[in-house]
Amino acid sequence: MQHLQRANELVKIFEDRIASPLTINKNQKLYTGVDLGTAYIVIAVVDKNGSPVAGAMQFAQVVKDGLVVDYIGALDIVKKLKAQIETSIGRELELAAAAYPPGTEKGIQKTMTYIIEGAGMEVKNMIDEPSAANNVLNVKDGAVVDIGGGTTGTAIIKNGKVIHIDDEPTGGTHLSLVIAGSYNIDFQEAEKIKKDPARHEELLPIVKPVMKKIGSIVRNHITNYDVDTIYLVGGSSCFKGINKVIEKEVGLQVCLPANPFLVTPLGIALSVTVEGSAAEKSGVME
Repeated sequence: MQHLQRANELVKIFEDRIASPLTINKNQKLYTGVDLGTAYIVIAVVDKNGSPVAGAMQFAQVVKDGLVVDYIGALDIVKKLKAQIETSIGRELELAAAAYPPGTEKGIQKTMTYIIEGAGMEVKNMIDEPSAANNVLNVKDGAVVDIGGGTTGTAIIKNGKVIHIDDEPTGGTHLSLVIAGSYNIDFQEAEKIKKDPARHEELLPIVKPVMKKIGSIVRNHITNYDVDTIYLVGGSSCFKGINKVIEKEVGLQVCLPANPFLVTPLGIALSVTVEGSAAEKSGVME
């Protein structure tokens, strides 16, 4: 699939820019995407052409199922990551966007905008997570499924436009909880084990019931729509074998980008490369 190949190339550039940020001319506009995830906060920065410039991330447990449960903690981390990037590129970050799980209340979305504004950036856009991911994937017809830490969101795409979107609890946090219970270890240790690809074959039988539950959520989301291909993104999609489990559960082709974890943060930044591109559409910036 050519569009998936292009997406992989763009994400690979983003990976490189996280490791080696670019120094940018002071007159060039930059656009920032802030992904306030359940397990990680990720910041992506792109230029006016949508090319990745820099990025940074930090493990955090300040958000639960799209709800900011530690406002000060979230604000401190965003400030820290922003300052880190600004030092590396020699520029101040001014324009930003954030993403939210589908169905999130506007009050919760506004809390996210307050965090970004508190970090010194102007919020130009709010976008749901699967739609943000599709800014990178460019799926014309199919379903984009964002498996985050706390929830699984599904966007149905028809002729390049989102025609339906839904979200339900169950994600990477639930994988970690099952691992913790099975091995009688604490949550943090379970998270560490889950992120080790060398342990995935061993862990798969333990977490497969959760993966099947995610698959059933996706199946229910797409039941009334003509979908033949599913695209997985989100950090939990990095677990080896999850695509095959969901493919079997749903009975449709499941495609996986090279690095599903970075697709949504990059797509958030891309959502503001054209000023006002979707701010009015979201209905949040009122």
